[in-house]
Amino acid sequence: MLAPAFLADGIHCAQEQAWNRAQLAQPVLRPAVRLWTYAAPGVVLGRAQAALHAQLADSRTPVVVRDAGGGAVLTGPWMLSASIVLPANHPLLATGTVSSYRWLGMLHAGLLRDLGMAAHAVAPEALEAARPDPSLKWACFGGLSPWEVVVGQRKIVGLAQVRRRTGALLTCGTLLSPPDWPLLCSVLGADTADVARLRACTTSCAEELGTPLMATVLAERLHHMLIDVLGEHDDPGGPSRPRRALRAAPAPLSAAAGP
Repeated sequence: MLAPAFLADGIHCAQEQAWNRAQLAQPVLRPAVRLWTYAAPGVVLGRAQAALHAQLADSRTPVVVRDAGGGAVLTGPWMLSASIVLPANHPLLATGTVSSYRWLGMLHAGLLRDLGMAAHAVAPEALEAARPDPSLKWACFGGLSPWEVVVGQRKIVGLAQVRRRTGALLTCGTLLSPPDWPLLCSVLGADTADVARLRACTTSCAEELGTPLMATVLAERLHHMLIDVLGEHDDPGGPSRPRRALRAAPAPLSAAAGP
């Protein structure tokens, strides 16, 4: 099956980061959306972890640094990621850095609920009740930030953001199947006990559904929802699609709320 035009299928995580940086290298004039799947594992360090990059240069698993903050992400065949690029004056950015995640987290939660998962986005006031393990902050999926998506108290969608004068980049990663947590812990030299901790605090579409979910199926639905909200324009030389009306988001859900 051929990947849809908006899906960069089987790429290297360095290609994704290069595309992300290129979008903010000049003023963003209209929204753009790109989705990603990965042929092989890669580690993407958060901006604050950049000093580790040189130390991990000899790793057999590719390691790159992203411009967004947060902990390390293990990309691979178990993940579908999305990059959403917005003009600096876009209405969805006007509410502030944290609250601008709300629409994206709610959108992902609604998508996963439509597929049969009891997912919800965690409102800022519900973070304390969610009780993320502070010892796992080094890993993106070991921590929990406002409006990220969980099933029960297990994280399934992570969010990140970069803001520049030229525009903003919002990124998200959804776990399609259980990641290779031993690999991530090995690359970063983490405590081997963190493998079990990461498994306990995360979940995936395959685990929740009891059957594999094809990346292209989730990508098609996610892309459709994103262009419903934003409109989409991947090719700088091509015609843009008209921006569609933003659908009203449901009321915020707490970490204890059901689907």
